[in-house]
Order: sequence, then structure tokens, then C-alpha cells
Amino acid sequence: MRVLKFGGTSVADAANIEKTISIIRRSADLRNGNTVVVVSALSGVTDQLLKLADLASKATDRWRIDLESLQKQHIRCIHELNRETTIIPTILEDYFTEIGSILEGIHLLKECSPRTLDRIASYGELLSSRIISQAITYRNIPHHWLDARAFIRTDSQYNNARVVWKETEKLLREGIQKSNSSIYLLPGFIASDHLGHTTTLGRGGSDYTASLIASALQAEALEIWTDVSGMMTADPRLCRNARVVDHISYQEAMELSHFGAKVIYPPTIQPVMQMQIPVWIKNTFKPEDAGTCITGTGSVEKRIVCGLSSMSKLSLILLEGSGMIGIPGFGARFFGALAKEKINVILITQSSSEHSICAAIAESDAERAKSIASAEFEMEMQTGLLQPLQIENDVSIVALVGDQMKSHPGISGRMFAELGRNGINIRAIAQGSSEKNISAVIHTRDVRKAINALHETFFDNEIKQLNLFIAGTGNVGSKLLEQINSQREFLIRKHKIHLNIAGLINSRKMHIDEDGVDARAFIEGSEGSTADVGVFISTLLEKNLRNSVFVDITSNEIIASCYGQLLRKSIAVVACNKIAAASPLVQFNELKELASSFNTHFLFETNVGAALPVISTLQDLRNSGDEIVRIEAVLSGTLNFVFNHYDGKRNFSDVVRQAQDEGYTEPDPRLDLSGIDVMRKALILARESGFSFEFDDIVSSPFMPEECMRGSVDQFYRELSRTEIHFRKLYEDAQSAGCRLKYVADISPLGIQTGLRQIQPNHDLYHLYGKDNVVLFYTRRYKEQPLVIKGAGAGADVTAAGIFADVLRSAR
Repeated sequence: MRVLKFGGTSVADAANIEKTISIIRRSADLRNGNTVVVVSALSGVTDQLLKLADLASKATDRWRIDLESLQKQHIRCIHELNRETTIIPTILEDYFTEIGSILEGIHLLKECSPRTLDRIASYGELLSSRIISQAITYRNIPHHWLDARAFIRTDSQYNNARVVWKETEKLLREGIQKSNSSIYLLPGFIASDHLGHTTTLGRGGSDYTASLIASALQAEALEIWTDVSGMMTADPRLCRNARVVDHISYQEAMELSHFGAKVIYPPTIQPVMQMQIPVWIKNTFKPEDAGTCITGTGSVEKRIVCGLSSMSKLSLILLEGSGMIGIPGFGARFFGALAKEKINVILITQSSSEHSICAAIAESDAERAKSIASAEFEMEMQTGLLQPLQIENDVSIVALVGDQMKSHPGISGRMFAELGRNGINIRAIAQGSSEKNISAVIHTRDVRKAINALHETFFDNEIKQLNLFIAGTGNVGSKLLEQINSQREFLIRKHKIHLNIAGLINSRKMHIDEDGVDARAFIEGSEGSTADVGVFISTLLEKNLRNSVFVDITSNEIIASCYGQLLRKSIAVVACNKIAAASPLVQFNELKELASSFNTHFLFETNVGAALPVISTLQDLRNSGDEIVRIEAVLSGTLNFVFNHYDGKRNFSDVVRQAQDEGYTEPDPRLDLSGIDVMRKALILARESGFSFEFDDIVSSPFMPEECMRGSVDQFYRELSRTEIHFRKLYEDAQSAGCRLKYVADISPLGIQTGLRQIQPNHDLYHLYGKDNVVLFYTRRYKEQPLVIKGAGAGADVTAAGIFADVLRSAR
């Protein structure tokens, strides 16, 4: 014998019922033994029936219209299933007459008892099973319809009755095994008490009905047919990478179903587990899929974690106070008070100091629980032994489940570390001594992020997805996007990092898509809406994606002002923009502290030397105990390019324009030529060296005539040509002294100086060509011979490469 259960989506309408009947027929043809079929109500019908009862109990006649609509829905289903007949079974007409009479009584009394509510709810399964029975008969499939209320016996706890097992087992064996039909069809969910009154087994109880039958009749298997192809590693509505688990144990299935896996109703497992009956989770719409098999042994792969689950709409209730310490009985009184009012406690934690007890309960029970517990401990609260009870709403439980977690060190560490890296605060933790479940209570807004982050850690071969939000798609930004695209497969294969461009913004447009933005379409103009930095940042925060990285490739002050907001949400910031790192020292230190406090990264390597490892080397020196004595550096690839190419024969303005055309300058070259860019870089280097300087502390010697620094860029070039004699004199003076011109930053504990200098041939800065930068670190260890970092310090490609390197560092 095999028991098949079909859920609400499997019998939602005529088309789905056709698929269900096809599966029933195939199952019966494949075996000589009996097949028992248990069906749920048509999808959503139980909710509609309960709503009818609620409407009828109020001063409104709306329930009459809704009842008529419900009746038409079922009649339409019959007609679509049996197109050659318009006959409506008398029993269905009788059911709707009964429903109408009961609702009329509720309407007159203006109240609905739990027993009446069970009676109303039972009609969903009665109607669906009768419709399916007629459709099966119409297709000449022999079967026998049975009323589950005649076989499933319960107590009189209406709305969620408890099964009287011995009597139920006896009735099922006598009622089914003695019959000679090959197919039996029963409504799920419903039962009766010893007085014959209709009861229900709780929402999802059709699974339980099927499990009870399978256990009583010692079936060879129980098949639960639903709309997914098995139990999954995570809820696919939350995690798109979730996949079917082929084989799990009864214990794992119970843990997953308890904490929110909707595929199977939690009490279902117990009856079949006692008889060691395999349970198959199958997909009505993809019957060829293997599905999930639930047995006593679980997977042969012996994977450590089998799945993730979550439960929402919860509240935390906290009892705490010094009066609890060392005094027995507080826990018993607390949970006893909740139990008396039938408030289910889902999770419990108690601090080892015995100072507090925390419990997770349904959000709908929160205020009632607070009132009950406050009354129980009223005296202790009045005397100050206990603090007033606290309720925290909008919390959820995320659970890690697996039989093999037992005795495997580090699982909980990996779990909590991953949550911490993503800025997810844990409110409470519970792990049973069986070590099959590790549960964490978190804010509901973080559930999706938590599930995806943990799924990557435990199921996606540890491939970490970085969700990049990039501001700036100009020369450098475009090069970065090209580099990301060309390296994407390599990074997945070699480093298990998947780069997902989740958002782009430039001065004109913006676009956010967590599935990935088409960068080419965005740049070409076919995607995106009008740019708004505030909306972009708020949308980024609302998305709350795991492993988010904000990449700033602008010189925008408004964007730089958002870093703190991002870091507080544990979103890493990679900044090519120098404004934040060169801001007032208190602001810069705050950003560094935020990154540390919220376990994320604030990275700005490209602020100083494009892709050159200047800041990382400096940090390594200091972290290893070295002390910076002095730094001498050429920090502007633009200025070095200009003075290396200016020979007094070409106009200075032509060389500057060449540098701009080749992408070595800012859009306004005066930012480079003024020395402001070098001043910012020098200030950042000084701060990373441990020196507490402000921008106004820098002593700068500008070489540009003042008249060149006013007006538009076009005016700047005209003035540059007009003052050519000034630049030629600078060049000739250096030549006559046998020197070269370099714009140098000099940093020490005494201060920062920047300016144009004549460099002698014996100096390390003399042989610096093209657009190269150089940084000379004089330290306690590198006293006479400095540590030198030298290389290209400008250009879109190398700057993009430096940003790319920081993005990858943020994954650590």
C-alpha cells in the first residue's frame, strides 16, 4: 500500500486536478496493492471559509455574496473537469446548503464558537474530495470515497485537536484493510471527537492525516505531492540559489519543517518515523523530478548541514532582574503562566548568570503574554527584584539544521561569523544538546540577507557573491566594469568570488537590480532612471543585500558624505574619491572607527597612487612595529607626465592638453595643476603614518599663476598660453642648474610640505619618467636607504585595477 497526499496547489483548479488524477492513475497502475489518496481543499478555500464565518459574526450581509462566489468557484471546477455534463452532485449542493445554514446561525448569534469554526473549515476538504471523486468516476477509475471523520478520532480541542492514536489506528485498519477497493480517496485535515463532532488537525493537517493512515496501515511509502520538487536547502522565495535536498533524515525534516519549511506540516513526521516508513516529497507539476526522500538514515553523503530555515512574525519576551539569581522556580512560573494560556514558546534562552530569561513566541501572542507574565511576577516587579517585562517585535528565527553537525567544531562559529560580517545583529541563540539545530533570533528585515549569506557559506561551494554598487561610470568606471566582466569567470573558478553589479549611478542616471545590472545597456542609455544620490543610497539600504560593497569613483562631496551611513549597515566602502579621507580629522577617524565597529571595510588605496600598493605597504610597516620618520614622494602622475614632457619647445598648455586627452588629468586639469590633489594625497599618507594633521596644516608652494585658476576650463587654457613665459622660465632655471622639475610632497612628524622642486641627478626622484609616481618611506628600519614604491600613478586602466584590488580585499 502507498499513501498519496495532494496539497492545495495540486488541487487548486480543474487544470491542476487533471494533473493530480494522472498521478493517481499512474500510481495505481504501477502496483498491485492499494493506493490511499488524501486531498486538501482547493487552494485558498479554507481561508475563504474562515473569512465567511468572521463576516457572518459581524453586522454585515457580505458573507452571502462571498458564499455565492465560493459556490460558483466549485461549480466552475466541476464543469471544467467534466465538460460533457452539467450535473452537480447532490452532495455538493447539500454541503453548500449546510454551510449557508451554519453561517445564518452565526449571523443571528453574532458569535462563532471554536467547534462551529471547525465545522465550517471542514467543508473545504469535503468539497474538494467530492469533486475529485466525481472526476475520477467520470474517467472510469474505480475507487472508494471515505469520510476521514469516521476513522480519525481526536479529543475535543477544537481548531487543533489531538489524535487519539489507538482508536484511530483500529478504525483505519478495520475501515480500509477490510474493503476490496484498490483506490481510496479521503479528505484530509478533518476528524471527529468521541461525540461525533467535527474537529480539525491544525492548518496543514492534511499531511498529518496522510501520515496517520500510512502509519496505521504500515504503508510502503508516503508521498506528499506539492508545488516544489522536494525539501530545499533554503526557502526559494528568499534564496534563489536554493536547491532540492535529495535525501534527509526524519529528524532533519522535523527541524526544518518546525522552523518554517512549508513543504511539510511539522507533526507529519512522527507517525511515519515510528514505523520507519519512507516519505517522498514530490512535485505535482514536475512528476518526473526525483524529489526528496525522508528516511531514518538520511543522506549517504553525510553532509554536515542539510538545510536552512526561518520563522517570522515572532516576538521576544524578556524577563530579567537581579532577584532571579540563585533562586529556583522563576523559569517554571514564567513558562507555566504562558502554558496555562496556551501560548506556545518557540525558543528559550537563559543567561548563565541566571539574570535573564528570553523566549520567542508568536507575534500575535505578544501582548497577551506580557500581560500574563506581568501579573504572575507583579510583586517581584513592584519590589524591584525584577524589571518590567520587555517585548521586542519584528524578529525572526534563522536555523541551521543537520544531523552531522554533532561533534563538528566550528559550525556555529562559521554561522555567527558570516552573520557578523553582514552586520546582522543576533538577539538570542539556542542550540540543543543534540546539536542538530543552531537557531539565532534576528530582526525580520535581515532574514533574507542572513539566509543568502549562510547559504553561500554552507551550500554554494563557498562561492561568495559580492553585490557591487558603483558610483561613477566615466573613464575609470568604464575600465573597472570592463575588468570585472573579463575576470568574472576566473574569480569564480580560482577564488570562489562572484561579482554581481547590483547598482550603477553616474551624474545623469542610476539603476539598481539585485539580479545584476547590464552595464553596457546602462552606459549606452537604454537602462536607468534619473540620478538621485539620496534615492540610490536609500534603495541600496532597503535592498539589504549580503556582502554589499559601495564603490565610489567620483569626486562628489555628497556621495562621500554617505560613507558613514553605509558603514553603519556593514556595507564596505571602496573609495577612489579622496574627499572623505582628506576631510577633517575627526570625520576621517570616525569612518575608520565605524568600519572597525561594524566589521566591514573602508578602503581607499587608490587615493594616493592609483594601483600602487602605497597605503597597504604603509599599514604593513606600522602593523609590524615600524615607525615612519619621513616620506618623500611624487604623488601626481599628471604633474610628473606634464613636467617630463615639457621641454620649453612646445607650449606648456599643449602638454597639459595632451595629458588630459590621454586620460591622466581630472576633467578640470586645474585640480591637478593647483597641487590640491597632491595635498590631499599627502594628508592621507600622513594620517596613515599616525600623524594628526588637518588640510590647513599643509604648507603648499603653488607654481600656477593666479589668473590661470579663474573662470572656465577654456579660459584656463587661454590664460595658460598667455603666460607661457612663466613656465619656460621655470624649466630653464632647472636646466641651468642641471636639475629636473618634480612636484614633491614631503611628510614628517613636523608637518607636510608640497611644491615644485628642482631635483638633482643623484636624487631618487630624478629618474622618474612618464606618468610614474614614487614614494620613499624613511622609517626606523629603513633609515638611510628608503623603501621605494614606484610605478604608474595615473591612467584609467591602472586606477581601475587599484579599485578592483580593493573590491577583492573587501571580500576578506
